Amino acid sequence: MRPVNRPRLLVLVLASALLTTLVGAAAAQDVRRLGARDVAGLLQAFYDQTTTLETRFSQRQYTKVYDRVDEAAGRVVFKKPGRMRWDYDAPNGQVFVSDGRTLTIYQPPEEGERVGQVLERPVSDDQLPAAFSFLTGTGRLGRDFRMRLLDPARQGWGDVEGGYVLECRPREASPHYERVLFYVRVLARGERQAAVIQRVLIVDAAGNTNRFDFEAAGMRFDGEVPDARFAYEPPEGTRRVRP
Repeated sequence: MRPVNRPRLLVLVLASALLTTLVGAAAAQDVRRLGARDVAGLLQAFYDQTTTLETRFSQRQYTKVYDRVDEAAGRVVFKKPGRMRWDYDAPNGQVFVSDGRTLTIYQPPEEGERVGQVLERPVSDDQLPAAFSFLTGTGRLGRDFRMRLLDPARQGWGDVEGGYVLECRPREASPHYERVLFYVRVLARGERQAAVIQRVLIVDAAGNTNRFDFEAAGMRFDGEVPDARFAYEPPEGTRRVRP
């Protein structure tokens, strides 16, 4: 079986994207003095009020043992509860679909092959649904993670005004990842604030990284997304592979 180029959960969401929310309860705080829980609260508040999100993403995946970088791009859509779909641009052409219970992965035929292959597995067996569960309404940042803020300058985020890097480590050990970094911009808008996620970086225990950047232009919130979009049917003749 060919190796799967996993998006490895989320939004999710989400690889430069602008996810904005106005939070009146945090209005009196100075954005330069927010703590980790304050930043997480702004992010969680947005997703609590959002039912669907659709945008383009770019992905940069580093595999340490081979010292190899793979890059790809495509379109992602999230819908509560627990649903997501990642459609990769050509020449990659892969599709990852979760209906909240099962993750379906389609790989198109490679050069010299006539048909592609598809496999299915529980969402609990993959990195992406686990790391981005709060984006799909099945997880909570404060409940599921231990959080702290990292130095933005050391994380390549120092030139972003109001920029924060929120490191989240799962309270229960996960075989899929060790920590998730959310690159966040918090902006003051008069007496209100806006929380913005522009990048997500997933790091596993072996030192492999999976980075997603989300495109602001054309980002669509709370749009009509039919449930049928998360019931993927591969092309006729596709080979089914047992994991």
